[in-house]
Amino acid sequence: MDHLFKQRLKSKSVENSIINSIAEDFNLTPILAEAYFKQIKNYFSAHVGLELSSGQIHYLAVDDREPAGKPVTLCKKTSVRLNLHVPEQDIDIYHKSGLRGLRQHRLLRITKEAIEQGALLSYEDIAFLLTTSVVTIKRDVAAMRRNGLTIPSRGWRHDMGRGSTHKSQILDLYLSGYMFSDIEKRTHHSETAVKRYIQDFSKIVLLHKNNFTVDQIRISTGFSNRLIGEYIILFNKYSKDNNAKLKLIFQSLPKGKPDGKKKTVKTRKVR
Repeated sequence: MDHLFKQRLKSKSVENSIINSIAEDFNLTPILAEAYFKQIKNYFSAHVGLELSSGQIHYLAVDDREPAGKPVTLCKKTSVRLNLHVPEQDIDIYHKSGLRGLRQHRLLRITKEAIEQGALLSYEDIAFLLTTSVVTIKRDVAAMRRNGLTIPSRGWRHDMGRGSTHKSQILDLYLSGYMFSDIEKRTHHSETAVKRYIQDFSKIVLLHKNNFTVDQIRISTGFSNRLIGEYIILFNKYSKDNNAKLKLIFQSLPKGKPDGKKKTVKTRKVR
């Protein structure tokens, strides 16, 4: 009787009511309806479950692993918590540097916070958040770069122009002997962000050492061919010198082959 009593009470829960509605509305079995409910619940937890403090905003930005050139509508989005107003910092900046100085201070802060949470803000995102124009943001970024500051925006991170990706530049700094604190000063990437790049680097190199092709690594990891190629070049460059930091990266990894199997890249036969 106790078991039946518990079951009846459980059937009256909000969760069970929603599952029943899903099953009825979409003609699904109770098991499938419950599976859909749990997955949707996870989506909501990831995107709207952020607890915000005074001065903070919840914003949906492009995931930092999405390649350049991919339409924004098709890109994976990541929810981030951004500090738009921090009184203990912003008031002093406003009195010393005026509105322009305050805007640039906030610009640097929110772009850094976004990338530390695995997302990238575009110039359009920044302009919208700071209630100004894209032209103004571009002007601010250019001025800040002339003063030696690096702004980790979507365009910067994915190198819409020429040159190597900034991921590989940061890894190059690390492998050449720079400390995390030095890298943060030069690139405005936190130690957590740099460590995430190191983990990505180790995944690519391990697959490369196990004779995975660039295409197979791309399919297994989701990274671009360009980044994979640059990481392999970095690995070859520093492995020749018996690099201490390179050794440290792979000593900290579990021994054995990387997870996953090779994925065959199918090609059509030309007749």
